[in-house]
Amino acid sequence: MDDKEDSRLFLMGPTASGKTALACHLATYLPIELVNVDSASVYRGLDIGAAKPDRETLRRFPHHLMDCVDPDDAYSAARFVEDAQRVMSQIQARGHIPLLVGGTPLYFRALQSGLSVLPAADAQIRRAIEEEAARVGWPALHALLAECDPETARRLAPHDRQRIQRALEVWRLTGRTLSDWHREAVAVCSPRTLTLGLLPGQRQGLHERIAQRFDQMLAQGLVEEVRRLRRDYPNLCADHPAMRAVGYRQVWQYLDGELSAVEMRERGIIATRQLARRQLTWLRHWPDLVGLDPDIPGWQEEALARVRKFLYEE
Repeated sequence: MDDKEDSRLFLMGPTASGKTALACHLATYLPIELVNVDSASVYRGLDIGAAKPDRETLRRFPHHLMDCVDPDDAYSAARFVEDAQRVMSQIQARGHIPLLVGGTPLYFRALQSGLSVLPAADAQIRRAIEEEAARVGWPALHALLAECDPETARRLAPHDRQRIQRALEVWRLTGRTLSDWHREAVAVCSPRTLTLGLLPGQRQGLHERIAQRFDQMLAQGLVEEVRRLRRDYPNLCADHPAMRAVGYRQVWQYLDGELSAVEMRERGIIATRQLARRQLTWLRHWPDLVGLDPDIPGWQEEALARVRKFLYEE
């Protein structure tokens, strides 16, 4: 494997599709070290809602870039690229292969294709967009985005407030679409990469697993976890990136009295399903993706065979 020392593996998939189980399976048989690619799992204290592996799993299979910043810090794709490149170099220096696993496609894209040098945020434009959304709703603004930037609108859900706002802000600020800016991304090093993508064939089964996992999170103490974060980090607020993660946002609203317990659960499950839909949309457009259906028996062994061929035969 000397001539492939710069190889790396990507493992992507929607939430609740089995990414962690597969990553650990691969690391059992191959000289692999795992790197977290999840925008919630980078934060300390976001354990239950971020669906982090349990302590025994993390002891056996440590995940780099997990629990690396406090929840009142702001982590970004640019920061992830810098951290991931450093960690991958260290892994490769040990003669191992980095396996980047997670459900944040933006981080994968930033690492694979580079980062756009986007214009800075404009408070006045953002405020105007928020006021407009308060009048007509975010789905209406999503439709407006589809007129000026259909490429970006296609990959965003109608209620994806944060990303719709940013795309409209960039358009109104510069007269250019966000997709245009992304095409001018600053290139990064692109070593030899195999990308595995989990594409569940049974959509209903995925939805059921999402609901079951959210209920399990609530049973494990998700509400108390958010209450503890609010207490331990006084500067933390609902608009902070850590608390905009699905599940955390709805629990925060529940603790503020904006939602009942039933509404919090329902909205949390709906938001998680919407997240899974967005993740699947990204995956279907990902170049050279090796798709795996976790609903088909033997899928983990198929993945292992694919990785072995990539590392040792090609």
